[in-house]
Amino acid sequence: MRWYVESERTIYRDRWLHLQGADVVLPNGVHLDHRVIRRPDAAFTVVVDRDRILLLWRHRFITNTWGWEIPGGAVEPGEEPVAAARRETAEETGWRPDGILQPLVRLQPMAGLLTVQHHVFRAEEASYLGPPVDFWEADRVVWVPRPEVRRLIAAGDIVEATTLAALLHLLTLG
Repeated sequence: MRWYVESERTIYRDRWLHLQGADVVLPNGVHLDHRVIRRPDAAFTVVVDRDRILLLWRHRFITNTWGWEIPGGAVEPGEEPVAAARRETAEETGWRPDGILQPLVRLQPMAGLLTVQHHVFRAEEASYLGPPVDFWEADRVVWVPRPEVRRLIAAGDIVEATTLAALLHLLTLG
């Protein structure tokens, strides 16, 4: 059943998000006042070195939780997702993905509310540049052995949706 958007209005907008109200018509003709959050797309990288994966140990103030995540962030206007993935990884970890970044998975983290697409790439090579430029992004940057990643997922230490989807894809489908 398809829902139809009759109109949209801006509720709030800044450089991070655009919150809209949408007058949506349901298949039975009922109108629903829905919310839509528009965000730029984001790009992420799963950096694999032999049997290790590069992860960041981060605190998320919104949920007041700690967890392991893959590096990534917003795709800037005019930037290709693969370039954003490479840039964000270098800025957040101090490791620059080298060679070809292979598309791993593309996902919509909350399709019922957000317009954002997450583009996840896989890198098989990386060069160490030095300490992360964006040092505030993570408490630690660690190469985690692949078997340990499975344990971290099972223990609930990896819960961020894009990270979890990307790592599960990598672990199950290679």
